[in-house]
Amino acid sequence: MSKLKNITEITEEARQEAEREGRRDFLFRLAGLTIGGVFVNILGSGLLRGEAEGADDVTPTPASGRQGQVTNLPPKGYNWEDHLYAYLIDTTKCIGCGMCVRACKNENDVPDGFYRTWIEEYLIATNDHGDFDVQVFSPNGGLFGFQASQSPLAVSKGFFVPKMCNHCDNTPCTQVCPVGASYQTKDGVVLVDKEQCIGCGYCIQACPYGSRFLDPVSHTASKCTWCYHRITRGLRPACVAACPTGTRVFGDLKRTDDPVLVALSKTRVQVLQPNLLTKPRCYYVGLDLEVR
Repeated sequence: MSKLKNITEITEEARQEAEREGRRDFLFRLAGLTIGGVFVNILGSGLLRGEAEGADDVTPTPASGRQGQVTNLPPKGYNWEDHLYAYLIDTTKCIGCGMCVRACKNENDVPDGFYRTWIEEYLIATNDHGDFDVQVFSPNGGLFGFQASQSPLAVSKGFFVPKMCNHCDNTPCTQVCPVGASYQTKDGVVLVDKEQCIGCGYCIQACPYGSRFLDPVSHTASKCTWCYHRITRGLRPACVAACPTGTRVFGDLKRTDDPVLVALSKTRVQVLQPNLLTKPRCYYVGLDLEVR
């Protein structure tokens, strides 16, 4: 009986703390206390986040549920100063199969109806006035691929363009965050600290590439992380590993033999909306003028 009373008292204290600070994560801790007491709450906030002893031994695997996700915490001994990550997309190789989108969804447990990476299909035709008519399709973010074109236009050109967070060096999303939850790591990756995020949505509105969304479960901002839990352990992002055509290439610009660095040195590459001066770290090969 006294044990139940203690849990009730702790629950009331957590509720009051949530009201004072307005942090959404306190609500989740409150639910943990109500269901399973203090012990379950400790597991939920510590061990399941990989913060316990031996966390560097966690093997990145596809998420088996939201509570089983591998976090963005790098392993012990990882040195940010030794890396500067970048991403290359060769649009001339993309076949719109959707394997990258499915791999991302499985790896990061992305909620239904939302996408950290997606594919757009561009169909371009010349009209009677000599102008270009452009149609853009992205059914389910390209998750299940694309059907044969049903466009009424006389299409002269068509191609696929994978998109994602551009991990900009001069990123507006980190500048507008009122609590510092959106930040850039020293190795060039833009991340969101879900423990600090209050779900205000400012960063979502500020992103000119539409790459952020509000997670319907955690009510915090979510986006592509380049699978930070994988790349800090020497693995490729899930989308890169799943791509069957080599469209997606991930690299480290501090390696002299890096394929992305070689491409930047020898190939004409572009970035999305360069006029915005956000300095994206996601580069494209074969990007057409019509892509926006």
